[in-house]
Amino acid sequence: MQSLNEADLCFPQFLNASCRKTPLPPAVSMITYIMLTFIGLLTVILNLLVIVSISHFRKLHTPTNILLLSLGISDLLVGFLIFLQTSAIDGCWFLGDFMCILYYVLQYVITASSIGTMVLISVDRYVAICDPMHYRTKVSEKRVKMCVCACWGCATLCHCVLLRHNLKQPGSLNSCIGECVILINNISAVIDMTVSFIGPVIVVVILYLRVFVAVIIQVRAMRVRTAAGPQQSSVKVKKSEMKAARTLGIVIVVFLLCVCPFFSGTVTGMDTLLSASSDAFIILLFYFNSCLNPLIYAFFYPWFRKSIKLIFTLQILKPGSSDFKLM
Repeated sequence: MQSLNEADLCFPQFLNASCRKTPLPPAVSMITYIMLTFIGLLTVILNLLVIVSISHFRKLHTPTNILLLSLGISDLLVGFLIFLQTSAIDGCWFLGDFMCILYYVLQYVITASSIGTMVLISVDRYVAICDPMHYRTKVSEKRVKMCVCACWGCATLCHCVLLRHNLKQPGSLNSCIGECVILINNISAVIDMTVSFIGPVIVVVILYLRVFVAVIIQVRAMRVRTAAGPQQSSVKVKKSEMKAARTLGIVIVVFLLCVCPFFSGTVTGMDTLLSASSDAFIILLFYFNSCLNPLIYAFFYPWFRKSIKLIFTLQILKPGSSDFKLM
């Protein structure tokens, strides 16, 4: 009987202090582990392709693609978080208190920086569609890089402050050995949700509604110009901008659908106690979004498909490959 009890513990050597495993049927545990591992590997590989493509090929060094690069980096980090999550399938955290708090810091920073990047993408598309004459002067590579760095810096600083009590004493809230929990009080959770989620989402929705209205107006104008005959080149440019707006709009909608459940827990009126092994569906949905973004690029962006082909055929190793024309 004692051996059975020990088998149910996360750390059998600490009989009186160890957490108990969450009983899962072997088949369910194996399927969950395989799914997480598969999603993690796919997320890492696909987002590495995005990062290598945009970083290597100079023709892709545009303000919009720099924002996609930032999104790819955050999605790549999510891929590594998935591998950490696989260690908590049976309800036990085996990586220690420091890795526990690091897991949560990365989770919050990545989420906030991703949402911030979505806001920047919305601003980029708004200027490109609604003020195309001044797009090149208002949205430059240097400004976009500064905004991306500010986005990541603010996300890191704010969430280190938010989790400061947990950072000072990692594992102090654990009721047993093998647990990974953090405490976020209600006031901090509401402030974080407002600044990191509700506010940015409102900005994104407003900007994309204005972009949508502008696209409808420009489509009608295009039909008139096409019937008139000339200005085909300018029409082609506007079509490419509209296609980019549509593609990035899909990325934003999918992101919000996957992330909204992650933030829904902070609506409660109590302090939020988060566990790395709980709310599996919400966490899995949050992770899966990072795998979807590169698939959306592959479906809508010809340059991404071309770059993947060049990467897998090792054409990028040739001298001067960074100057290949992809767009």
